[in-house]
Amino acid sequence: MVDFSYLEGFTAGDRQVISEVLALFLGQAEGWVVSLRAGDPGWRDVVHTIKGASRGIGANALADACARAEADGEGGLPAVREALGAATAAIAAYQARG
Repeated sequence: MVDFSYLEGFTAGDRQVISEVLALFLGQAEGWVVSLRAGDPGWRDVVHTIKGASRGIGANALADACARAEADGEGGLPAVREALGAATAAIAAYQARG
């Protein structure tokens, strides 16, 4: 789930800025997925990056999953992948509404 009202408030409702921020997030998400595997030496840095980016757009469920993975270790990566998929799907639906 993504709290789009947070993002709308943070950007003062500027649709162009919202669109650019969400497009950037989605573009980064494509690269993040590759590193969200147990055994990938950079997974912890990627999870930390996702956590910050997620909080910035209001994707708090994803950020929370990342925080748990940081604390609990690689076993939390499936939950991060699932939450990332849910967030990107929510963003795509939001963008489709225009």
